[in-house]
Amino acid sequence: MQPRKTRKIRIGKLVIGGDSPIAVQSMAATQTQDLTATARQIEVLEKAKADVIRIAVDSEKDVEALKELRKKFPDSTWSVDLQENYKLAPIVAPWVDKIRYNPGHLFHLEKEKSIREKVEFIVEAARKNNCAIRIGVNCGSVDPDYKERYKDDSTESMVRCAVDHCEMLDEMKFENYCVSLKDSDSTKVIDANRRFAAERPEVPLHLGVTEAGLPPEGVIKTRIAFEQLISAGIGDTIRVSLTLPNDDKGQEIDVGREILTDIAEGRFRSVPENFLEGLNIIACPSCSRVENDKFVDLAQDVRKMTEYAEKYKLTIAVMGCRVNGPGETDDADLGMWCGPSHVNLKKGTETLGSFSYDEILHQLKKEIDQMILEKFGELEPKFGELEPK
Repeated sequence: MQPRKTRKIRIGKLVIGGDSPIAVQSMAATQTQDLTATARQIEVLEKAKADVIRIAVDSEKDVEALKELRKKFPDSTWSVDLQENYKLAPIVAPWVDKIRYNPGHLFHLEKEKSIREKVEFIVEAARKNNCAIRIGVNCGSVDPDYKERYKDDSTESMVRCAVDHCEMLDEMKFENYCVSLKDSDSTKVIDANRRFAAERPEVPLHLGVTEAGLPPEGVIKTRIAFEQLISAGIGDTIRVSLTLPNDDKGQEIDVGREILTDIAEGRFRSVPENFLEGLNIIACPSCSRVENDKFVDLAQDVRKMTEYAEKYKLTIAVMGCRVNGPGETDDADLGMWCGPSHVNLKKGTETLGSFSYDEILHQLKKEIDQMILEKFGELEPKFGELEPK
């Protein structure tokens, strides 16, 4: 184990970085305005002893809901996800301990303003309310300028974006921040965080494999990244992103602590032989952006339905929302992102159509079979032949 070299930052009463314990966090997967469901989600995560709970806001009504929830949970350590609405920063900051913004989402609103002006707006809200900031760079929503500039190296586009945003915060004399560089591919997560840590070793890092998917595969993908990075002294707080029913979200905390304990005690789990050499299903962990709770069931049904195709090296992505879903399915052979009543099916970057939740499995099966025929020259059973007699 190599020691961590990062500076310490404060998230409410929690300190991360340096020799502080690695913090374990998760995110509420409910609609923030559904006070009963979100309170239940917070209770589940608190029972699992989450160090930080992240909650999304995308409107002033979400902020009002957050204020009501804070009355019930005055001592929780909360991070807020600004989604695409950076303008909410000043009104949400008084109620949370950390603000997470995604550089790739800043161009959506007030396009006449520069990115720097928008970052300064967030920074001033955080400074006034003693909030930490997380610069959250995500593979599926990289700032278009960086994506174009580094079109031949998607990992470098993430790293350069993160480094540049750090420089902006430094110039604004704001030091209470951390960074995350996330991808659904464990190897890219390792590469991106190593590159960033080599350049900015003092900046605390939040680690995660986004859209890791269903257990146990999602746990293995996450473990691969965490074992490689944390043993090298990289990583100050973690999130295990698993596709789970809301009442089981505490498993993300349990798995995270188990991985940290194993690493600290020198127990490195070997990766199963040929892991990820065949079918790879990517699924997001669900959050308040999900507009239909059938998403989690769909992810589980996709895994069950595709068992027949496990030997084929294909990537299928199942995403729960319209915010990150379209971009984060671009690299998959077949991708789905879910809306309120329909699921949008893609082949790479090409949109194939929109299908009801009842229709999508049959349509997906047709596309998988066609792809197996095109890529591998083999035919697979018809959908009906796979169903129980």
